[in-house]
Amino acid sequence: MAAETLALTALEQAAAIGSGELSATEVVEATLEAIERLDPELNAFVTLCGERALEESRAVAPGDSRPLAGVPVAIKDLTALTEGVRTTMGMEAMGDWVPSRDSSTVRRLRRAGAIVVGKTSTPELGILPITEPARFGPTRNPWDRARTPGGSSGGSAAAVAAGMVALAHGSDGGGSLRIPASCCGLVGLKPSRGRISLAPAAGDVLGLGTEGMLSRTVADTAVALDLLAGYEPGDPHWAPPPSAPFAAAARSEPAPLRVAYTTEAPNGAPVAAACVEAVEAAARLLESLGHQVEEAAPEPDERFIEAFLAVWTTGVEQGATGYLSLRGAELDLERVEPLTREMIEGARSLSTLQLLQAIEHLRRSTRRVVLFWSGYDVLLTPTLAQPPLRIGEMWAPAGEPAVGTLLRSAQFVPFTPQWNVTGQPAISLPLHLSAEGLPIGVQLVGPPAGEDVLLALAAQLEQAAPWAQRRPAGAPA
Repeated sequence: MAAETLALTALEQAAAIGSGELSATEVVEATLEAIERLDPELNAFVTLCGERALEESRAVAPGDSRPLAGVPVAIKDLTALTEGVRTTMGMEAMGDWVPSRDSSTVRRLRRAGAIVVGKTSTPELGILPITEPARFGPTRNPWDRARTPGGSSGGSAAAVAAGMVALAHGSDGGGSLRIPASCCGLVGLKPSRGRISLAPAAGDVLGLGTEGMLSRTVADTAVALDLLAGYEPGDPHWAPPPSAPFAAAARSEPAPLRVAYTTEAPNGAPVAAACVEAVEAAARLLESLGHQVEEAAPEPDERFIEAFLAVWTTGVEQGATGYLSLRGAELDLERVEPLTREMIEGARSLSTLQLLQAIEHLRRSTRRVVLFWSGYDVLLTPTLAQPPLRIGEMWAPAGEPAVGTLLRSAQFVPFTPQWNVTGQPAISLPLHLSAEGLPIGVQLVGPPAGEDVLLALAAQLEQAAPWAQRRPAGAPA
């Protein structure tokens, strides 16, 4: 019974609870049992709130019409504050700080009836596309325990892929929803800039980061976006409201679209054969579905990495200082990881003029890149340049500067950061498996504020090449 319950999607769990077929308590109990059984090996969760989740589940009665009534969810241990539950940002320096309120994302999930069962692991401050924080140790990929689930939402991705929860929160400042979605065989949508509020945080100057959810299906992803989307007072960025619910877009047939595709990394990084094959197969599938498909891509920007890293490192210092201020502490560089320390020192060496020039370069680059969508509706790329890396593979060798890890990460994730800069929506879909049986995602990038286009197309691809029942060994099916 527990395995059958956990094999359901989030929407199926909600429907079963609403009809009385299952109780919310039964679903939460099955979730907690799965976490107890699987997490000692996977290390997806860093904090559990099981007793509280069970107590909340007892208040959910049959007939509850809230969209996620009684559905267990996990919250990434970064950006999203959780009232009464330890929140660490992956940092030893945060200690065991417990927020006194929820962020808007968590508040909206709870208002929809979702029950938070715990917080999931992230690299310190969400810096890396792997999840191996010094404080909590590496999170492992359910498809291959020797490999990373990606990052920075790696704990959430591992939890969904293993079947511990059907829906988990994540965030994305440079690919951190799409990267683990690709590594773990999930759907990972990065919404448009300002679509989901970061309140109470103010966000970064460029608006690189956004919240989102990881799931196994397009329908779950679309409903979650409907629940989380919306302006909060004081937001520095906001997206125009959709003309119809995103869930409706995921149920609609897309009109024939002009789809460009590329398998060449914008920074020249080598792209693994499996990642190329995934895109080429997706392009053929799109063509068979009636879309116009041709090879094309925006011109690469030779200064992109330099400018992006200037903004990124400054954001790391801003984040570290801001998070620690929440618990009344000051930043102590001796209490952060070597990479974090080097990035903060690099940020402090930048002049105000250098930072402003980097921001201006990225804004000018955005204008040029977005013009590409005057000729196309969607861009198809690999999500990653390589299959999931082995645990420890990304770290710079001993004796080298820790910041070398960032340069290695750029070879792994060259396809994702640009869309955080432009603010366009992008989604990773689990359309492919490598010869070794590892998930390989493809990325679709939509026009500004065009989540509806992506969700309709993603649902069409899901129907043509279903993936939801493709699970790692040991996961409920």
